[in-house]
Amino acid sequence: MDTNTHHTDTHRTKMHRTNAHRTDTPGSDTPGTPEAALLHDPRTRRAFGTVTACVKVYGALGAVAFLAVVAVAGSGHPVNTFMWVRAVLLPVVAVLLHRLAVATSRGSRRAFERLGALTVTMPIAIIGVDLIPGVCPPWYAAVQVVCMLPVLRAAVTVRGSALRAAFPKAR
Repeated sequence: MDTNTHHTDTHRTKMHRTNAHRTDTPGSDTPGTPEAALLHDPRTRRAFGTVTACVKVYGALGAVAFLAVVAVAGSGHPVNTFMWVRAVLLPVVAVLLHRLAVATSRGSRRAFERLGALTVTMPIAIIGVDLIPGVCPPWYAAVQVVCMLPVLRAAVTVRGSALRAAFPKAR
């Protein structure tokens, strides 16, 4: 046996052992499943791109909302604690959503489920709380609604047929 063949066989064995624990392939523990192939389908890749872009836009809008709160406070207008906390937390949540979107695009069912849950519940919770009289001024509620528009788009995309096909419900 020549040294190149031995090196290749050893490399394959190491790769097999290294990847044996991986279970993040959608729908199955087996890399060759139809669901795994769907991760590379053009519709699925477009959906992943849409979700990632929506999360990036949300992050940018969240940063703008934070800067608006800073500007309002700097100009001497009242800014309550709720507005400060929300202005700081929402851009941080954008980082979490981005990480979930990336993990989902790599086939993580757990990330897909969490991303789906967050993109649906966040807009409802944020807009719902902003509608409570006296919590925040109307301009801030409007800014928060605008920030939630890309999250709503991401929610629709995550629940769309392309990603549902790539991540079928467990039986």
